[in-house]
Amino acid sequence: MTFNPDAEIRSDNVSAAGHGGGARSPRGGRARGLKIGGGGGCLLLVIVVIYALMGGNPLDLLGGGTTTPQGPVAEGGSLEHCLDGADANEQDDCLVQATIESSDSLWSQLAPAAGIQFVEPQGRVFDGSVQTGCGGATTDVGPFYCPADATIYVDIAFFDELSGRYGADGGQLAKMYVVAHEYGHHIQHLSGTMRDADRSQTGPQSDAVRLELQADCYAGVWAHHAANTVDEDGNAMLAPLTERDISSALSAASAVGDDHIQGDVAGGQVRPETWTHGSSAQRGAWFTTGYQHGTVQACDTFSADQV
Repeated sequence: MTFNPDAEIRSDNVSAAGHGGGARSPRGGRARGLKIGGGGGCLLLVIVVIYALMGGNPLDLLGGGTTTPQGPVAEGGSLEHCLDGADANEQDDCLVQATIESSDSLWSQLAPAAGIQFVEPQGRVFDGSVQTGCGGATTDVGPFYCPADATIYVDIAFFDELSGRYGADGGQLAKMYVVAHEYGHHIQHLSGTMRDADRSQTGPQSDAVRLELQADCYAGVWAHHAANTVDEDGNAMLAPLTERDISSALSAASAVGDDHIQGDVAGGQVRPETWTHGSSAQRGAWFTTGYQHGTVQACDTFSADQV
């Protein structure tokens, strides 16, 4: 899936932060490798995943277990080089910005229709480290959403890890899925679902897993409508999806399944009772549900008998 080269992607709510001068695109400079691998849900890396599998709340590692701000948020600079869809097709930081802009276009319509008071999230691309409303985070943490400052944080080096270490195919929609999933957490924050979920329990049917699968489903909803999202001038932002695009997104969903991380990536025993994000099959199935139906109502994982 590609962005319309002429689509306007400039943004007032997406910026760059982090030490070393902020984020850099893979074409423009060194991509900082993430340390130990892993991911899922908020797409946290193995340090965070192991903590979660032991029963901890991953946001605690960021100082963000509650929605109380833990410190000042780093000031960011605008991504001035990200002007149009052609930039998004070539540079990953611009892809992040464009995906958030496309999601803004969609959810500003879907959320109110579902009874959710909509407010756009902030987006922050970082490299190395960043200060968030949930506390400090480093490159050891992949893309995540902080409810304390309603901001999506993305270290674009994670995209290389997603394909090189975890087995996603590296396609554009695989990367967009990551951002759309985190945007899904923002919708959960606005709706109160994130607040109400009991994330202290683990396992394939736990609230923690249902929360992550709902965000996967919301990513699928975005994919369903993505080609119809428009910029401020009414221009389509994305080209229609192909079967190859959907396969790319499903490869990313499978790559961050708990069973794949525990067994194939970490080389350990698969322990379903410890899952906090869902299996590869679960994640792919709920993304597909969102994509096929395209509605918020189809993503009610908390009412489903089995997820």
